Amino acid sequence: MGAGIAQLACQTGHRTLLHDPEPRALFGGLDRAVSSIEKGVKRGRWSVDESVAAIGRLEAAPELERMARCDLVIEAAPEELELKRGLFARLGAVAPEAVLATNTSSLSVTAIAKGAPRPEQVVGMHFFNPPPAMKLVEIVAGEDSSAAALEVATGVAERMGRTPIRARDSVGFVGNRCARPFTLESLRMLEEGLASHEEIDRTCRVGGGFPMGPFELMDLIGIDVNYAVACSIYEQSGGVERWRPSRVQERLVAEGRLGRKSGRGFYEYPDVGEHREPDPGVDGERPVLDEDELSGLAGRGAPEILGRIAAQIANEGCFALGERVASRGDIDAAMRLGFNWPLGPLEWGERLGWSRALAILEPFGDEEHSPAPTLRELAAG
Repeated sequence: MGAGIAQLACQTGHRTLLHDPEPRALFGGLDRAVSSIEKGVKRGRWSVDESVAAIGRLEAAPELERMARCDLVIEAAPEELELKRGLFARLGAVAPEAVLATNTSSLSVTAIAKGAPRPEQVVGMHFFNPPPAMKLVEIVAGEDSSAAALEVATGVAERMGRTPIRARDSVGFVGNRCARPFTLESLRMLEEGLASHEEIDRTCRVGGGFPMGPFELMDLIGIDVNYAVACSIYEQSGGVERWRPSRVQERLVAEGRLGRKSGRGFYEYPDVGEHREPDPGVDGERPVLDEDELSGLAGRGAPEILGRIAAQIANEGCFALGERVASRGDIDAAMRLGFNWPLGPLEWGERLGWSRALAILEPFGDEEHSPAPTLRELAAG
């Protein structure tokens, strides 16, 4: 992730320094960044040697001097709170005037900032993987983040050619929070026996316009990784029921069925490559089908499958909007740009119809499907 951010910074003309305490990781990341730049950018636009350099030890005087001149430092260390706090304490001492940005996807920016000498200089700057390809950056405001620091991070993201969205420091920010229903509601339908994982995936691809179905996506990410994120968000939320992790994922992880990397997850992966043939009749961009078109899909309950997923996605967007996590436009942009969804959560609500979304959720009568107050307001007109 750090190498990808460095590559993106260099490609957009920023003088870039890399630091890692492990020499192998440091120079491996440097080699990957330089190699990608040399392959993808015409020679002569800038000098790689002048644009990117490696910093090994923050204790050494030459490295300290170069780091002290930085305007922005982006941290992409492992997701461990104390590790990040300690790093920000050192960075704040080395570069006291720099804005310190954390690339965390799951930890509190406010909590990380408590390790820095100047918490007002700390912001979240969450890139999506791989950074050179994904257009979204979540700019996250911690409790102490200054307006000036947020503007610096936003400006750099824009000069990198990314689309920055503003998010409040909250569980999962925008992207990871609003992505929860896509997998969790699909797992619930699988447990209920409403449809097979193949049927749900195909309905989402062919009917919903998603680039991958939820079970294919979990296999690609790693079922263990996706399950760990689900557990983290659930625990940080204090046990919000609609975010409760699935027992299906727990069982698969215990069995070692982790997805593509283990050769078996929801699907079998005996050979390198895809587990299925391309969907017939799909060429290029996938349209979102209407109800009549959905009824023609092979398999049971295609309108119900997509309706439940869309209603839950819209509902989560309404919870985020009502809690002022981000603006309506930024919530939708996050999912279209960060996850390649055909529609954002609130756009799904408009497409489905707010009254219909409410009608889908209310009959369940459980906390997992409890409608957001904002959804009720929108359904009331």
